Amino acid sequence: ADAYRFVDWLQTTGQGLWQILPLGGLGLGHSPYMSTSAFAGNVLFIDLEDLQQRGWLTREEMAAPSGFDKRHVQFDATIAFRMTCLSRAATRFDALANGADRRELEAFCRLQADWLEDYALFMALGEAHPGRAWTDWERALAQRQDDAMAMAAAEHAPRVQFWKFCQWTFFRQWQRLRSYANQRGVKIVGDVPIFISHDSAEVWSRPDLFELDERGLPTVVAGVPPDAFSATGQRWGNPQYRWARHESEGFQWWTDRIRKTFELVDMVRIDHFRGFESYWEIPAEEPTAMNGRWVRAPGDALFKAVQSALGELPIIAEDLGVITPEVDALRRAHGFPGMRILQFAFNDAQSHDSHYLPHRYEPDTVVYPGTHDNDTALGWWSSISQRTRDHVCDYLACDGADAGWSLIRAASASVADLAIHPLQDVLRLGGEHRMNLPGTAHGNWGWRFLWTDLQPEHTHLLRHMTELYGRLP
Repeated sequence: ADAYRFVDWLQTTGQGLWQILPLGGLGLGHSPYMSTSAFAGNVLFIDLEDLQQRGWLTREEMAAPSGFDKRHVQFDATIAFRMTCLSRAATRFDALANGADRRELEAFCRLQADWLEDYALFMALGEAHPGRAWTDWERALAQRQDDAMAMAAAEHAPRVQFWKFCQWTFFRQWQRLRSYANQRGVKIVGDVPIFISHDSAEVWSRPDLFELDERGLPTVVAGVPPDAFSATGQRWGNPQYRWARHESEGFQWWTDRIRKTFELVDMVRIDHFRGFESYWEIPAEEPTAMNGRWVRAPGDALFKAVQSALGELPIIAEDLGVITPEVDALRRAHGFPGMRILQFAFNDAQSHDSHYLPHRYEPDTVVYPGTHDNDTALGWWSSISQRTRDHVCDYLACDGADAGWSLIRAASASVADLAIHPLQDVLRLGGEHRMNLPGTAHGNWGWRFLWTDLQPEHTHLLRHMTELYGRLP
C-alpha cells in the first residue's frame, strides 16, 4: 500500500521517473548487488496484505512482531518473519487456491522455465545446506550430474514449488504496481548490476560462463582499483565473466537478462558501465583490489547483439569511476546517456573544468545530486572543507543554508535530459540516512523513510522546481 501511496505522491509532485535499486534477492551484506539470481525477484518485497486478502494468510499470522525499527530494516528478524509467512501462504495456496490461480501459476512457470527451474532448485538446495555455498554441496550436486539433479528435484519438490509460488507472487504483484505507476505518468528506472554473486543460481547452472576452476571457485574476481572511496580499492568478489564463451553464444545470456529486466521496468541503469570496455581483474587469492589489472571486454559486440535482438532500449550508462576515451566512445556509439553527480563537481581534487559541473553538461546526460553510493547532500555538506563550501556557494549563487535543495535546483536547471533526486535530499535528511558506503560490507541498504518525514513544503517545492525548469512528464 505504501508503494502505491508513493506513486501517488510522485504524480502530485510532477515526477516522471522513479529509480529503484536492483529487484533481485539479497546476497552478502544484504546487498541487492550480490543477488542469488540475475532473473528472480526479491521475495521480501511480497505484499503480505494481498496474501491475507486471498485467504492464504490470517490477519494474526501477518501481524509483525513488536520491536521492529521503523527507521532501519532489521534484516535477520525481517527475513525470518516474512519467510515464515510466505511458507504458510504457499501451503494454504496448495490447499485452497481456485482453478484460475492454479492455471496462472502453471502458465507463469512454463513462461519463465528457462531460469525458474534452476532458481527454484538452487534455493531449495541452499535451504538444505544452510550456511554453505553451492561449491560445498555434494560433488554430484555441485557439478549438476543428471542422477543427482533428478533425485534432488524429487526430494525437495515441495520447497521447489514454494520458490516458484514466491516468484509468481512477486511478479504478479510487481506488474500490478508498475501498471499503476505507468497509468499515472511514472516510469520505473531499474538497475542491472554488471556482476552477479558467485553463490547464485546462474553461476551454479552455467559455470562455463564464468572464470571458475574445476571446483567451481573463482580464479579471478571483480572490483575497482584504489579511488576516492577506498585507498585499497574495492574487492567485490564477484566472479568475472568468461567473455569468450559469452561471445561464442552470441551473448544470449545477456540478451535474456536485459529482456527479462525490461519486463519489470521501463528504463534500465547499467551498473559499472566502464566494465564493459575494460574491467579490473583481481586474482582470487588477493585480499584487496590493489593488485589487479585492466582487461579488455567485448562491450561493443555485446551491446550490438542485444540491440539486434531487442531493438533500441532506454538504457542509462553508469559511467562513473576511471572513465577513459574508449569507455566514453562505447557509450556514445550505442546512444546511452551517461551520469553526472553534482557532489563530484566540488571535490577539492576536482579542477574548475570538471565535467561534473553543470555548465559542462550535454543534453545526453542524467544528473543526480548524489546516488545511493554517496552521502546525503546534507551529510556531504557537513564533511567538506570551508574552501569547498565557499566554492559551492560561489558557483551555485547560494548561501549554503539549504545545500541539498541548492543541488536539486542546479540539477533541475541544467541541460541534462533527465534529473533524478535522492529522496533523502528532497526531505533534507542528514548523513545518518545514507543508503550505502562503498567498500564496507555491513550496515548498508537498510534505510527506510517515514511518511512523517514528508512535509507539505517538500511536495510543493519539488512540484514548483519541476514546473519551473520545464521537467514535467
